[in-house]
Amino acid sequence: MFELSADHEDFRRTVRDFAESEIAPHAAQWDKEHHFPADLIPKMGELGLFGLVVPEEFGGHAGDGGEFTYLCLAIEELGRVDQSMGITLQAGVGLGINPILTYGTQEQKEKWLPDLAAGRAMAGFGLTEPDAGSDAGATKTRARLEDGQWVVNGAKAFITNSGTSITSVVTVTARTGETAEGKPEISAIMVPNGTPGFTVEPAYDKLGWNISDTHGLTFEDARVPEENLLGERGHGFKQFLATLDDGRIAISALSTGCIQRMLEEASEYARTRMAFGRPIGANQGVSFKIADLAVMAETARLLTYKAAWLKDEMHAGRRSHTEVKKAASIAKVYSSEAAVSATRIATQIFGGNGFMEEYPVARFYRDSKILEIGEGTSEVQRMLIARSYGL
Repeated sequence: MFELSADHEDFRRTVRDFAESEIAPHAAQWDKEHHFPADLIPKMGELGLFGLVVPEEFGGHAGDGGEFTYLCLAIEELGRVDQSMGITLQAGVGLGINPILTYGTQEQKEKWLPDLAAGRAMAGFGLTEPDAGSDAGATKTRARLEDGQWVVNGAKAFITNSGTSITSVVTVTARTGETAEGKPEISAIMVPNGTPGFTVEPAYDKLGWNISDTHGLTFEDARVPEENLLGERGHGFKQFLATLDDGRIAISALSTGCIQRMLEEASEYARTRMAFGRPIGANQGVSFKIADLAVMAETARLLTYKAAWLKDEMHAGRRSHTEVKKAASIAKVYSSEAAVSATRIATQIFGGNGFMEEYPVARFYRDSKILEIGEGTSEVQRMLIARSYGL
């Protein structure tokens, strides 16, 4: 059975120390100002966080295995301090680096991965469109080959890490023709930042994740070289679906960090907040809520790291993609929904103070809802789980 090693726990403590010193003192102000701390990304790179899954030949630190579990530990610990910074790492590696690492040519890897792994640059993942969310197969963005170049036209929505000052490239799905059966042929194409005709729209005004960089993208005859095709032509949709399987485990890790923080905040408040002459935690109405948070944290963590372990085992050839896919959906749907419940419970324990932005539970409450939506909604996860049982 899987377990976290002493090295894993040492790594967890290292990331926690970093998050407590570099993020925690500023998170509330950054959230208020909707400020993305681009100068923090190279520091995360120096810590090795963006290079965890990248081989040494491309500037990363992947080596003896277990890399995905290490990534989930980092995401959980960042997410425990601030959810926006957790998703910045998750998207930077899972959605920015992984498609290039998994499907890129040797030349593409050598060109893009060293800077991405070092935190000197960031990459985005352009799948969602204004009219194509859960129904990602309804992609309308198109790309045609013309004189050795892909000419891209269309729009993408809700794309993380796509408009930072260090964003270097966004990989997008686009229709590049039709299959023999008359269905859309969807391919993945890398569009570098600064390409004429590629416009990053103004940042969204969001409910939460205010520190995270999120934009809509538009493409008007944006031309990139033919060799910017990522993977095989017509395989883009399949590639991105496989990428999302990994992302669901990572979102579960982010959710686990959220639940853990709510457990810590609510426990401390219940021990120190006095009412009717005693701590409010002395009342079962409160203490049972704390117990529920503890159950959520333990369950989410177990589901997350079982799925991460299966992913690492699959990479080593000892487990199947089917097992990972099912475990990822189970972990994601439970952990994300538990995170939303955990923030609601913690806010209730804080009472009126929980409604005030000076307390972190308010920020986590706002941040949590998207966990049930991103990387496949709860409804999509239930559909995938049911399918695994032949339904």
